[in-house]
Amino acid sequence: MSKRTKIEEDGETLAVERDKSKKPKRYFVLMHNDDYTTQEFVVHVLMHFFHKAEPEAYRMMLMVHVQGKAKVGVYTKDVAESKVAIVMDHARQNGMPLLLTAEPE
Repeated sequence: MSKRTKIEEDGETLAVERDKSKKPKRYFVLMHNDDYTTQEFVVHVLMHFFHKAEPEAYRMMLMVHVQGKAKVGVYTKDVAESKVAIVMDHARQNGMPLLLTAEPE
């Protein structure tokens, strides 16, 4: 779909067609369950990096634990990949093997 823009030039009105910008593709950040990362650490990550309130962070942690993985956020590709890298670096610095992935919506 194109968008028409009117431009005045020397008293004349010109119509210029422009392609409409597409919305950027969105990506889910998924958190995966493992047998070593503590539940407390997962809640901490969800609160600190994904800005979840404690009750929601606890609920999401249980979802990851029971279902094996859960969506913890939806972002543009760059933001999703950045979140994955930052959180996994933080987890490694704290001796946790927490795994996150970014997948298209």
